[in-house]
Amino acid sequence: MRNKLLNGLTPAQFLRRHWQKRPLLARNSLPQFADLLSRRTLIELALLPEAEARLITRKGRHWDVRHGPFRRQDFAKLPDRDWTLLVQGVDLLLPRAKELLGRFDFIPYARLDDLMVSYAPPGGGVGPHFDSYDVFLLQGEGQRRWQISSQRDLTLVEKAPLKILSDFRPTREWTLNTGDLLYLPPRYAHDGVALANCITLSVGFRAPSAQDLCSRFYDFLQDNLDARGLYADPHLKATQQPARIAPQLARGLLDLLAQARWKRADMLRFIGEDLSTPKSHVVFNPPRRALSAPAFARTARRNGLQLVPASILLYDDHAFYMNGERCIPPAAARPLLRRFANRRKLDPAAAIPAGAAELLYAWYRAGFIAPAAE
Repeated sequence: MRNKLLNGLTPAQFLRRHWQKRPLLARNSLPQFADLLSRRTLIELALLPEAEARLITRKGRHWDVRHGPFRRQDFAKLPDRDWTLLVQGVDLLLPRAKELLGRFDFIPYARLDDLMVSYAPPGGGVGPHFDSYDVFLLQGEGQRRWQISSQRDLTLVEKAPLKILSDFRPTREWTLNTGDLLYLPPRYAHDGVALANCITLSVGFRAPSAQDLCSRFYDFLQDNLDARGLYADPHLKATQQPARIAPQLARGLLDLLAQARWKRADMLRFIGEDLSTPKSHVVFNPPRRALSAPAFARTARRNGLQLVPASILLYDDHAFYMNGERCIPPAAARPLLRRFANRRKLDPAAAIPAGAAELLYAWYRAGFIAPAAE
């Protein structure tokens, strides 16, 4: 059966031939999501305090960037062309967006970043640039021309408010119509310009840099370090070189620093907690009138359960990680929790082992999960 999403390729073929290697253009791939949201809806989202929104305008070679949240009047006097509205994290603001992201579930959830949506009149864009992550660009309404290049020169324009390539040399060009999908690997130079009023949906997959990952790991160690002892020098002798770091002092402090060690288990725990941590602006709202534990269990069996859109539930061979928190449930509970994590929901009438019921109820009380709608 032909896979329209990946231009006829199976997920395994796509990952082997294209993922982080070369672009792929799939015509008429996801036309059913072309109406996911309109210009009006995107502007409504940009007005929300919790939205990450940017308004980018261009006059010749001059770019201007404004950050939201915005007011309605911000959009009243915009020109007829050469501007772009971008809203990040639309998957957290628009329930149906999760259905779109579900089409890419052949890629681990731990790699998924978010859904960004842009609206632009003719001439709108963000300039030639590159991303440090994998991205699928789905064309909603309208048309956008994409130029791409595998160039190695990724020098940016100095002092520009956007990361714009100073010497973009396109080698391929396509015009995307409604439903077309373009995949680009990381660090692939590209420039998208609206040819008509258009919506573009960008599904991004994160890839943390070594610098950022190590920095967060050292923060993790600081919070979890169990170093003991206090430097002592009961046999200290008088010195005539008070500015000198004597070998005895250095050895004593080195012995204390030597306690800053970690094991593979520490790194695995950090990876699970780090990958499952939502973005810093995400807030979870506990239920206003929480069900009792027995009522919650009955409701779960009758209606099923679902993760709230912002929740990230991952697991490895040793533990589960819910929104940055590690837990090790009883062995009997793990198959059900793995199914919940992979599908992001539990069907009604699913038997819930006692070891899972307590954990699910705690997640419900924290606002991480909710009963499915009746």
